[in-house]
Amino acid sequence: MSDEQDTNIPLDELEAPERIGDDDEIHNPQSAADLEAVFDVPVRISAVLGHSKMHVSDLLKLASGTVLELDRKVGEAIDIYVNDRLVARGEVVLVEDKLGVTMTEIIKTDR
Repeated sequence: MSDEQDTNIPLDELEAPERIGDDDEIHNPQSAADLEAVFDVPVRISAVLGHSKMHVSDLLKLASGTVLELDRKVGEAIDIYVNDRLVARGEVVLVEDKLGVTMTEIIKTDR
């Protein structure tokens, strides 16, 4: 784990100020057009249900139908990563016939 401290922020209190120039003036974007330069930047999003550790010999014994025990409990929030950085926690939801994730909290890290 890193030395960074996580601060949980409820979604309804989230603000995204930007620093503009060297005068430390904070600017809140007025519209999505203010962020247009980054709209086409690809990012990888991962929703992590949990983790498990095992020896290679046990891994080789896995077969179809094997249940793999994770380190999370049913109903516990999952971690949401953007480009390998933890950015939020959420809940798994069903959207038509596919799985989705509802973000329940944003993780703010101090750099």
